[in-house]
Parts: sequence; structure tokens; C-alpha cells
Amino acid sequence: MNKIKLAITAILFSGNITAFAGGILTNTNQSISFLRNPARDGAIGLDGVYSNPAGVAFMTDGLHLAFNWQYARQTRTITSQNELFKLGFKNNGQDTKKFQGVANAPFIPSIQAAYNKNNWSFQFNFSVLGGGGKCEFDQGIGSFETVVGAITSKLINTSDMLNSKLSALGASVPTVTGYDVDGYMKGQQYYFGFQVGAAHRFNEHLSVYGGLRFLYGTASYEARLNNIRVMNGNTGITLPEYFEGVAKGLVDAKTNITTMGDQVKSGIAQYVAAYMAAGMTQEQAMQQPAVQNLVQQGQQLQAAGQELQAAGDQLTASAETLAPYANGMNLKSDQTGWGVSPVIGIDYKTERFNFAAKYDFKTRMRMKNNSDLKEASVISATNKYVNGTSVPEDSPALLALGAQWSVTPNVRLNLGYHHFFDTDAHWYEHSEKKLDGGTNEYLGGAEWDINKKLTVSGGVQFTRYQLTDEYMNDMSFVVNSWTFGLGAAYQVSDKVKVSAAYFQTNYTDYDMNTPAQNMEALGLSIPAGKNSFTRTNKVFGVGVEMTF
Repeated sequence: MNKIKLAITAILFSGNITAFAGGILTNTNQSISFLRNPARDGAIGLDGVYSNPAGVAFMTDGLHLAFNWQYARQTRTITSQNELFKLGFKNNGQDTKKFQGVANAPFIPSIQAAYNKNNWSFQFNFSVLGGGGKCEFDQGIGSFETVVGAITSKLINTSDMLNSKLSALGASVPTVTGYDVDGYMKGQQYYFGFQVGAAHRFNEHLSVYGGLRFLYGTASYEARLNNIRVMNGNTGITLPEYFEGVAKGLVDAKTNITTMGDQVKSGIAQYVAAYMAAGMTQEQAMQQPAVQNLVQQGQQLQAAGQELQAAGDQLTASAETLAPYANGMNLKSDQTGWGVSPVIGIDYKTERFNFAAKYDFKTRMRMKNNSDLKEASVISATNKYVNGTSVPEDSPALLALGAQWSVTPNVRLNLGYHHFFDTDAHWYEHSEKKLDGGTNEYLGGAEWDINKKLTVSGGVQFTRYQLTDEYMNDMSFVVNSWTFGLGAAYQVSDKVKVSAAYFQTNYTDYDMNTPAQNMEALGLSIPAGKNSFTRTNKVFGVGVEMTF
């Protein structure tokens, strides 16, 4: 694996795919009840197996079972600005380019189950606690393309320098004006959560919960570069063809230097012979202006030959470095890992109010690589994907607080607060330390039982990350957002209830300056630029809840 491959792999395979509500690595939308009203942390219902497990103990005795299905579609859009984009054949001379990734998750299931008997509630939850889909960038991403642009910029400078020297020698190398490349990036990630636990109701007011959560993570990342060409106007040639043209130009120049050198030597000999025939010594003849002029030409030709030899050696080394990369790239990395952590909760009921709290402990996760990258590189970021190594990807601890007020017997108002302890987790190369703090979420909602059969609800959620430019990049990014959800539940019978909901997240933009990069090991430079990040997210879900 050559260094160019490793550099691009480091840039591409640098983040996580999270397609739903919640923190940087955590999904909180685990039920249709949440979709139609996100503020469920203080509510009592079967969805509380995830959001308020202690409160489930106040439900009626019997077996309660819920199945939920969600469909989500998300886009990630990065508007990148960099001078190198002007060299792109498809970029119309513009230094700004938009890259969009589409994340589709057509089937996100979850299951909640609780068996209540007397004062006890035994519970089980299955859900996708992180990730949940795949994200595809069918044109690659900006940091992907700027590497190709940096290579092209170097070739432009090299070609211009060589042609300025070769023109006087009757030779030339291919002229480079830009590049053309087809890029592709796909990332896919699922964190499957299995939670078991029990809640105990001490009296009509107070209950507590304790449980364990098992988390299994699987992720895959794939990157491709195809049809890489250097352009001369509208004409493109592959890198091998370019270097073949350069080699031919150098050979032609060396041949011409040899021919011109022989002509200079012949001219010197003729002048010296003529001057000596006129009575000069050889030393006197060599000092004559005509002879000295030819001697200087010979010295210039010799120096030109040495420069071309050095340039040829440098280009040969570049060609060898780029040879494995010239025909494109197809890299893949798969990761798997697991972890276990406790979950605790408490619920307190009094008259028309209910208060609840839940704490999910940090889950220690180590994702093991099965990758095309077989050994470590001097480029440290690539080491995250070295085959056989394990990468820290902890799921951060979560504190959830909630309250519900029953304004009337059929109208309820809800409030909630989430705090994700992101900076206490351990992520690769301690990227969590690049954040200014943990994630905060503020939630509110309402439910209205129109009659004994039909309930409608709606709510909002505001998510605020503590981001920094150092943390953000064009494959791993989140942005602040606000979300609304709405939906309805219908009691089909005493034992069966169905629900449906729509859930949409509206994101702000995050603008940042990207610093210049000097990739010394590769002899490449990427100038400073700008990135603007945003996303879209829409979720539709249906579910059924049964009581036995």
C-alpha cells in the first residue's frame, strides 16, 4: 500500500454514520411514541422500557409487547471551498463545490417488552442505539478531491518547469491544466442494543430500576477512486500515459543535447584548427571569442543535461509512488465490537405530576478492524484502520430527566432534558477532547386523548453540541438542530393499540475555515479553504402495542 492510498484512506475513513435523533453516537428515537412526542422521559408507557424504565412499573399487570418500525432518510451536505477545485475538469473553473451524501435506513426495528406482576416489572428492549444506516457520497468528498488536486498542482508546476527548459532543446513534455476523477465513498454503521432489567414499585409514588445494556457494533467503510486523469484542456490522459510522455520528452532532450554537444565539439575543433593554421598556439586559439562562445554553449548543455538527469530521477521516483494509485483505488474496512454497561432509573408520582430520571453508564467499545490496510504508516490517522487493531469508540454516558403534568384527565404536558457526557468517553486519538463539552437536549411536548380510542400528540427537541473547528471534518460531523414530531395512536381493542408518526429534524449550518496542509511525506501542499456543513433528516414510523 503506497503513501498516497494511506493519505486518502485517512481522510475518508474518519467518522461515524449517525442518522437519527440523539447525541453524537447515540440514537434516542427508539419508539413511535417518541416520534410523535420526543419528550417521553417523564411519561409512563411501554416505550419507557427505553426512556423511563422505572415508570413502567406503574403500568397494569400482565405482558406488554410493542413492535416499532421506522424509515429514515437523511442527507449530509458539505459546501467546500478550495483553490484546487478550479483544476477539476467538471468544476467549471469554480473554487466551490457541493458534496452530498444520502443516508437511507428503510427498516429500523425496535422491540419493547415488559412483564408486570404485583410490584415488579421485568423488562427487555431491543433497538438500534447508534448508527442505523448507510451514507453514500457518489462524488466522494472534498478532502478526497483536494488530494487529487494537490497531485495535479504539483504536476502542473513540474510540466511548466520542464517545458521552459526543454523548449530551447527542441523537446517537450505533456502540458497539464487540470484533473478529472470519479470519487465514491460509503459508510455504514449499526450499534444494536439489548437491554434487560427490572423495576420495583415501593408504593404508589416511588419506583426504581436497574438493568444491563449489551451493545454490539458493526461498521463498514468503502472508498473508490476511478478514472483518474490529468487534463490538457479537454483532453485527458492517465497518470501512466503522462509519465510516459514525460520520459519521452526527457529522452528527446537528452538525444538533442548529445547531438548539439557533438556539433559544439566539432565547431570548437574546426575553429582551433583554423586559428592554429594562422600561426596561433592551441592555447591561444582556445582563448578566442568564437571558441569561448562555443565552450560556454557546451558547458550550458552539460549543465542542462545534469538538470534533466536530476529532474528525470525525481519524476521516476514520483512515478513509482503514484504507480499503484494511477489506475484508481478500491479500499474497504470492516469493524466489529461489543460492550456492556449498567442502566439505572427512578420514577416518582404525586397527584397529577410524574418525575423521572435515568442514567445510562458509558459503554466501553473497542471496534476491531478487518481491513485492506495491513500495516501502520507514518500518517497516524491511517492507523485507525490497520487490519487486526482495535479502535476505541465508547458510547457516552447519558443523563435523562423528565416531567409530566396531567393538566386534565385527557391532556398531558411533557418536559425533558438530556445530557451526553461526550468528553468522558474515549474515542480514537481522543477526538472527544476536541469538543468544548457534552451534548445538551431540551424537549417539550403534549398529548391529548380525544376520546377513549384516539390520542394525538406532538413535541419538539432542541439539540446543542459543543463543537469546535478542530473536531469537525467532512466525514464526521454533526450540527445543531431543532426537531418536531407529531402523530396519533388508536386503541383498536382492549389489547391492541397502533400508532403512526412523522419526525423531522431541521439543522443549522456550521461554517469553518480549513487550515493549509503540508503533506511532507508525499511532497504535496493543500491550501487553506472553507467548509460549510448541514444535514436533513426525515423519519416515518408505525408501531403496534399489545397487552396480554
